[in-house]
Amino acid sequence: MAESLGKRVLVIDDASLVRMYYRDALERAGYEVDEALNGLEALEKLHGAPTDLLIVDVNMPQMDGFTFLKVLRRQELPVAAIPALVISTESGDQDVEAARLAGGNFYLVKPVSQEMLIDYVGILCGVFP
Repeated sequence: MAESLGKRVLVIDDASLVRMYYRDALERAGYEVDEALNGLEALEKLHGAPTDLLIVDVNMPQMDGFTFLKVLRRQELPVAAIPALVISTESGDQDVEAARLAGGNFYLVKPVSQEMLIDYVGILCGVFP
């Protein structure tokens, strides 16, 4: 594992293999990683520990990624400004636009290579690979 960058990433995805894939890449690059299974769990976790970046899936049970971002962005707390990288299997222009309108900063289509993930996370966290 790389030396810690002092940056914390919250991965929000209902698929355990996806979370594990992201966690592996991010921890090897020096990021601290926390996980949430859906938007509701993510909202709870955001009030517990400082977070520098959100990686958000779109299709999740209980609270999908777009709803999560809309709820988060309406809050009048510092957590509302945390950058969000939306990563989904949905690839249409309407999906990219929906992510932007919900409050996403970048949109990637799965599958995402670990190198691409690290590059985008680095840009959004101000740590350039």
